[in-house]
Amino acid sequence: MRPLIHIHIPSVVPYATAAKLQENLVARFLASKPPSNLAAPPPHIITAEFKPVYTCGRREVGTISQKQQDFLSANGRADFVEALRGGQTTFHGPGQLVAYPILDLRAHKLSPKSYVCMLEKSLIATCARYGVKAMTTENTGVWTSPDHKIAAIGVHMRRHITSHGVGLNVNTELWWFDRIVACGLEGKKTTSFEREGVEGETVENVGKAFVEELGRKLGVEETESQDGSEYDYGGPLS
Repeated sequence: MRPLIHIHIPSVVPYATAAKLQENLVARFLASKPPSNLAAPPPHIITAEFKPVYTCGRREVGTISQKQQDFLSANGRADFVEALRGGQTTFHGPGQLVAYPILDLRAHKLSPKSYVCMLEKSLIATCARYGVKAMTTENTGVWTSPDHKIAAIGVHMRRHITSHGVGLNVNTELWWFDRIVACGLEGKKTTSFEREGVEGETVENVGKAFVEELGRKLGVEETESQDGSEYDYGGPLS
């Protein structure tokens, strides 16, 4: 079994930085598909912390008015990006762990449904490490109660190669979520580790815990850590 390559981007970066790295990794996986003779890469996971950005899912692409985008920008304090992931508009920003697994579902004998279930269970196990009891509900994501969401899930798959992933709130400023109907769910609230009483934890440490939990569920025995600021699949990251 090959190791899980964990690429952590250590500083708070624009969404485009992780998106570029993700796209280049996905391209490597796709390039190894038959009839190619190239060796398939090992499973990868990117963890990062973004500058404030609102992203919409693929079903909303082209439907968010310029007026709404201008509102979300909060006078230039946040970006707006159309993404290919599933789900609806959400927020990413400082204090939130973003984790993007890039792997071939077939290599791990996973269906799309079982993969999403694995992400949910990995998030719940990560929360439990910090004394936060989390659960799934009839709505997508991971929750601390039926009305309080602590982690969002939005994935994309192309020829069984995964991209995008999860956003877990560690010490995120939650007022950013008040500017949207988070993930399209009226009347629901967003919470975080900090709101649930976990103080002083870093996104980097929580990211390591999540990667360990995901690796365990994938059956991967070894994780290889790499510095995302030095990682180059098509040019320098900024």
